[in-house]
Amino acid sequence: MLTQRQLFLQHNAQTTREPLLLEFERASGMYLYDVSGKRYMDLIAGIGVSNVGHCHQEVVAAVQKQAETYMHLMVYGEFVQTPQVAFAAALASALPPSLSCTYFVNSGAEATEGAMKLAKRFTGRREILACRNAYHGSTQGALSLIGDEDFKRAYRPLLPGTGTIRFNNHEDLTRISTGTAAVFVETVQGEAGIRVPDADWLQALRTRCTETGALLVLDEIQCGFGRTGKMFAFEHFDIIPDVLLLAKGIGGGMPIGAFVSSQEIMSVFTERPILGHITTFGGHPVCCAAGLATFNILQRENLIADVEAKGQIFKELLRHPAISGVRGLGLMLAVEFDSFETNKRIIDACIADGLVTDWFLHCSNSMRVAPPLIISEEEIREACGIILKNIA
Repeated sequence: MLTQRQLFLQHNAQTTREPLLLEFERASGMYLYDVSGKRYMDLIAGIGVSNVGHCHQEVVAAVQKQAETYMHLMVYGEFVQTPQVAFAAALASALPPSLSCTYFVNSGAEATEGAMKLAKRFTGRREILACRNAYHGSTQGALSLIGDEDFKRAYRPLLPGTGTIRFNNHEDLTRISTGTAAVFVETVQGEAGIRVPDADWLQALRTRCTETGALLVLDEIQCGFGRTGKMFAFEHFDIIPDVLLLAKGIGGGMPIGAFVSSQEIMSVFTERPILGHITTFGGHPVCCAAGLATFNILQRENLIADVEAKGQIFKELLRHPAISGVRGLGLMLAVEFDSFETNKRIIDACIADGLVTDWFLHCSNSMRVAPPLIISEEEIREACGIILKNIA
């Protein structure tokens, strides 16, 4: 009889030639447990997903309750479904008044795709700009915005009318014109290796978009929902986007994404043509119930208030001659080494030692540190100890 690993390699599509092949049977809080019972601390939260920890009891209860009440009923936008309404209203309560209307989808890439259509339809323009080393998803439209040719060249031709500007570069803001429909920017760049913008650059970007009539779309798929020490990362920079992209951490482990804008902007999907954007499973009731539970946990347990201090502990402890620096915001950090080879060796050793981490798509010499927000100071010290031990 074939093992689960053998079946995985035979029947599940592979995206690398050397998958980790870790086989987990359960997860709880900060930890993953493999089939032998070995415990692993999760230092990457499933790539920014499990902000409130794995299998939080309140999220699990919300999923179970909604699953036995009703699941799929109708394509998005036709029926009034309580979980969708409640979650959208909760998001609106935490956002500025101009971000009061949510379109739920299934993932971050779908949020990007929907926002691209929204920007073109609202402005009547065709050009969309993004940043070098950006990551907005891997579907065809989102891939057109990725600022790394290595990920794009095998799939060309992609969407015309897309271009890039340099992140944090004032000179490139002149590229934004009256022909630009939207500028997509990660409020904190993720796969570029956690790049935090200067506040004056983001504010100048906001001003330039306003002057030209281009929509400013902030991608907080990875940096939102408390990850940086604010509910939404743009709150650090005294700006408000025209469109906000959310996913990953908003579902507490369930698949859900969203793009959020004003009633005025979002209304363009209702006519010429009607059904301007369609999704069958977007805003799935079970996923929205999980999202609302996650939102309530973050608000009630005040997890976000401690994020900045926890991130600072990592920065203070992760000091070693082999570490070039630790950069980031809150619990969204990158630990830089001299090369991918050094980084990979340390990551592999950490995993063998029961600590799960990885690197970044566009910055392979840096280690990702983005644990669930529930991580304790004791666990931070343990994680840093394992990393430092395995550098030598």
